[in-house]
Amino acid sequence: MTSQTYRSPTADQIRRAPKVLLHDHLDGGLRPGTIVELARETGYDGLPETEPDKLGLWFREAADSGSLERYLETFAHTCAVMQTRDALFRVAAECAEDLASDGVVYAEVRYAPEQHLEGGLSLEEVVEAVNEGFKEGERRARQAGRRIRVGALLTAMRHAARALEIAELANRYRDSGVVGFDIAGAEAGFPPTRHLDAFEFLKRENNHFTIHAGEAFGLPSIWQALQWCGADRLGHGVRIIDDIEVAEDGSVTLGRLASYVRDKRVPLELCPSSNLQTGAAASIAEHPIGLLRKLHFRATVNTDNRLMSGTSMSREFELLVDAFDYTLDDMQWFTVNAMKSAFIPFDERLAMINDVIKPGYAELKSEWLFTQTATTSESLG
Repeated sequence: MTSQTYRSPTADQIRRAPKVLLHDHLDGGLRPGTIVELARETGYDGLPETEPDKLGLWFREAADSGSLERYLETFAHTCAVMQTRDALFRVAAECAEDLASDGVVYAEVRYAPEQHLEGGLSLEEVVEAVNEGFKEGERRARQAGRRIRVGALLTAMRHAARALEIAELANRYRDSGVVGFDIAGAEAGFPPTRHLDAFEFLKRENNHFTIHAGEAFGLPSIWQALQWCGADRLGHGVRIIDDIEVAEDGSVTLGRLASYVRDKRVPLELCPSSNLQTGAAASIAEHPIGLLRKLHFRATVNTDNRLMSGTSMSREFELLVDAFDYTLDDMQWFTVNAMKSAFIPFDERLAMINDVIKPGYAELKSEWLFTQTATTSESLG
């Protein structure tokens, strides 16, 4: 049965569908109520609002500015309350719980250890607290009848000078919950080539890394991330659309960089709602993901910062379903793309695809067929 046979999935089906998340920031996904409680416990008095609902709204409005730099300013508040072991443990555990309740079965969640040292923790203590929190969240999810596996990506900040140190840290914990490395922060003025020593180290160690590229900055950022640094994936990469020309008759021509990205199956960690906030797209309907999916790029769907965007994986898919009439087959395509691109061993990725993702979508499609058969029988009767 072809994908055109199926109707668009309902909100409930989207929520229950197994989903894979590759681009999610730990400090961008806190529960507003947790921020308020941690601020009270740690004595942080800089919150703009102290009532959880109002605080959540403030984060979304502050982030909805069209400027990546302004968007990044919101993280001062979340990082401020993530400076103790207990806080990091709690935030990580709740992150895993929240993702599992949204139907996410595998997630790679990133954070910058260097931003959590103000309370006296060492880099190692930060990593261990977060890893233990993720494990606790996985345990709570199992108790609730849900399954999720969470791997950490250790992030270095583009404007700082600790990339090699963080890369070495990621390598030390690669068998203890950390699955890869990333760099993040404002792209303009801080090219990834400033951190070549970190990327060369990771390549020598046969380790995985992704690079934030092609979000606020254009094709040169993508080119450097791939050709100078050797990134396995592109964090966002949405600006690859600048190298794709669509003629008035609908014909499409790919530039050499876009062709390379598609031919090499470079995964794009696309974050639709976040891209709207940072000005990378004008609307969901105009988001490049629609064309990239048609052209069979290795596109994936992600949340980026669930707090700032007021989003979840289910909401991202709901928006895409509404904009592009996507079906469960389309959702499965994005999800399998993401699982293929994860930074865990091949056999484990394959097991997730064959034992969790495909059966999950098959069950949802069977529900649809049963409903359709029942409806047809009633109309004939």
